[in-house]
Amino acid sequence: MRVEDADFPAFYRVIWNAHAAEFTDLSRVERAECMDAVAAVERALREHLRPTKINLASLGNQVPHLHWHVIARFGWDSRFPDPIWGAARRAVAEPAPAARLALPLDPLDLAVALALAGARG
Repeated sequence: MRVEDADFPAFYRVIWNAHAAEFTDLSRVERAECMDAVAAVERALREHLRPTKINLASLGNQVPHLHWHVIARFGWDSRFPDPIWGAARRAVAEPAPAARLALPLDPLDLAVALALAGARG
């Protein structure tokens, strides 16, 4: 699922459906399934956007439910190379971040969904 964030339009979350607070709460098979989903989202973002870097994070401090953040980062973004949760280093002039992406958001969401469907095989 894509996070609605105007500054970081290619920010997705992979959320484990069953409640689990920690990655090690999952079985070996479930951990592999989870990371296959994370990798599928990363691959789709890399293929369609060609970002400078992909950030992966599993924090869960505010929401104790297992989820991974998969974020395409670009040299032009307001906080690069720092984490998106840090202070801004620069203002992003026009065009807006979403307009800078190599693929519009609706087709990107479809590409991510297809990648996830392929990962579930």
